[in-house]
Amino acid sequence: MELLEKRMIQYDRTGFEDQELISIYKSILKPRLIEEKMLILLRQGKISKWFSGWGQEGISVGSALGMNDDEYLLPMHRNLGIFTTRGIPLNRLFAQFQGKMSGFTKGRDRSFHFGTNEYKVVGMISHLGPQLGIADGIALASNLKNEQKATLVFTGDGGASEGDFHEALNVAAVWDLPVIFGIENNAWGLSTPSNEQFRCKQFIDKGIGYGIDAFQVDGNNILEVISTVRKIATSIRQKPRPFLLEFMTFRMRGHEEASGTKYYPEGIQDLWAKKDPVVNYEMYLREIKVLNDELVNQITADIKQEIQVGLDLAFAEGAIVPNTEDEVNDLFAPFDQKIIEPASDKKTEKRYIDAIQDGLKQSMQKYPELIIMGQDVAEYGGVFKITEGFVEEFGKARVRNTPICESAIVGAGLGLSIAGMKAVVEMQFADFVTCGFNQIVNNLAKIHWRWGQNADVVVRMPTGAGSAAGPFHSQSNEAWFFHTPGLKIVYPAFPGDAKGLLAAAIEDPNPVMFFEHKNLYRSIREDVSDDFYTVEIGKARTVSEGTDISVITYGMGVHWAMEAAEKNPSISIDIIDLRTLAPLDTEAIYHSVRKTGKVIVLHEDCLTGGIGGELVSIINENCFSSLDAPVKRVASLDTPVPFTDSLEDNFLPKQRFFEALVELDNY
Repeated sequence: MELLEKRMIQYDRTGFEDQELISIYKSILKPRLIEEKMLILLRQGKISKWFSGWGQEGISVGSALGMNDDEYLLPMHRNLGIFTTRGIPLNRLFAQFQGKMSGFTKGRDRSFHFGTNEYKVVGMISHLGPQLGIADGIALASNLKNEQKATLVFTGDGGASEGDFHEALNVAAVWDLPVIFGIENNAWGLSTPSNEQFRCKQFIDKGIGYGIDAFQVDGNNILEVISTVRKIATSIRQKPRPFLLEFMTFRMRGHEEASGTKYYPEGIQDLWAKKDPVVNYEMYLREIKVLNDELVNQITADIKQEIQVGLDLAFAEGAIVPNTEDEVNDLFAPFDQKIIEPASDKKTEKRYIDAIQDGLKQSMQKYPELIIMGQDVAEYGGVFKITEGFVEEFGKARVRNTPICESAIVGAGLGLSIAGMKAVVEMQFADFVTCGFNQIVNNLAKIHWRWGQNADVVVRMPTGAGSAAGPFHSQSNEAWFFHTPGLKIVYPAFPGDAKGLLAAAIEDPNPVMFFEHKNLYRSIREDVSDDFYTVEIGKARTVSEGTDISVITYGMGVHWAMEAAEKNPSISIDIIDLRTLAPLDTEAIYHSVRKTGKVIVLHEDCLTGGIGGELVSIINENCFSSLDAPVKRVASLDTPVPFTDSLEDNFLPKQRFFEALVELDNY
């Protein structure tokens, strides 16, 4: 390696023995030599993309060496040194880069977009910020288990502009979570310079606003990085609390290779090349007689040989042959639901809300690793009082009030799952899920398919109109998630189903969106078992048998259908309550349609883009020869939900459904 005329970085070796200094040199040299090889392979077209960490190796390697091996690291694009320092086999790493089956994502994702619990690494998604909330959840699990472990998560000076950054730091501060938030300040967000990214002088100034300590280190000085990370990690293991750690560095190459660096001011790369973390460290070790030419040459040759062996293994592996069944099956963690029947015949009349509360409480008793999180869910009991009294029984460690930060809390739920726990996240109203949407559709839904990590998270969604609550507390938004592979969606219409399906959703190790219609909370009641039990997810319920018309519906639509049946006794209605929207019980749908030949698909959501469109399609594709009339969709207007009673009644489909039923019967 070509050395500089003069070393630009000053090192303090206090606490580092010679052998450790050599080991550190091997660790920082390896990602640099891999980079050199990858850039050659990129030009040869043997890998498709490369995010270079050239010049930033001191941060990745130093941070990994500063943490214990059993503590989680959450890296980003340019943190190759995290993966190599953690000892991930190079053949698997190179297979990941080439989209081979032995990579960590089976060819489904690229570069460092993966994680591995074996090596305690959780990779990023392209949205950058969401991993900060995941780190909160992992650190929370450490606190709850009294493991005395630290967690280190990375973001950049660009990613720190995202709302996820604020939310995650705020939650970590409020909950005293042992997280080190590492900011790689390399002065650029792709092509946007820092002065167009933020106005503060330096990121450590932000610590004041969150009430957390913040330190700034020279990210190119690997010994300073190691010492600082070790010091902070040691402290927060004993006294859990978050730290902000700003690594000052520079991105020598482009955001990724294709973007180039033409936007850099002339001479800036030459200036920062003098602070190269690998070259300066080697010069220092030579100066103090820890390294010499012979040892450097031997170390370099050994690493290059390791790289070549890894590449040969990766290149020898054949291209992936697609298997559609595997692609679909890998959406969810394997789970064979065994239905749990009530232990006795004892039943009590319960409202829908009582049944939800009962199922949630008994699940908390059954699963001591289950955590409830949401706004006002602790002493206040939630805005609908479902968790009232839970703090007294389970304590505030397990029933956690959250700041208003849906994204960080859903992310924390995923972090808890990565650490082997369970989470129920309450959206105060289903409408507010928009603020946590990215975590749900891009992290919870995709993580098992991407790298085999399950997301044991239930998101409770109080939903629906009918209470004059206006456009921001009344939406039916289940279709947003119905379109997203990797989520299970449950929407019970009766108290007994609500209790059993909620217990089943919590038992399931996969992500479940659990919709609860607010207007059913206190308006319906039935005898419900007092014991713990579960109801099968993915199984519809025939509410009433009929021969004239099938009404396929769910949620409030079931009760509208039952009312219509009472008002029209001359029409024999087969009412199918889907109960679960994903997975769909298609056999129950087809059985009903083939029996009656006439179908109304009814839901409260807006008509266009609603789940009804998909139901109509599969009915036409699979039951066309059995139909005696066109399949009819009935749904709410394609407008936001209005506030005034008369407008809301007009918006909802109930009256139009009554009319459509008679019209279809006369067809």
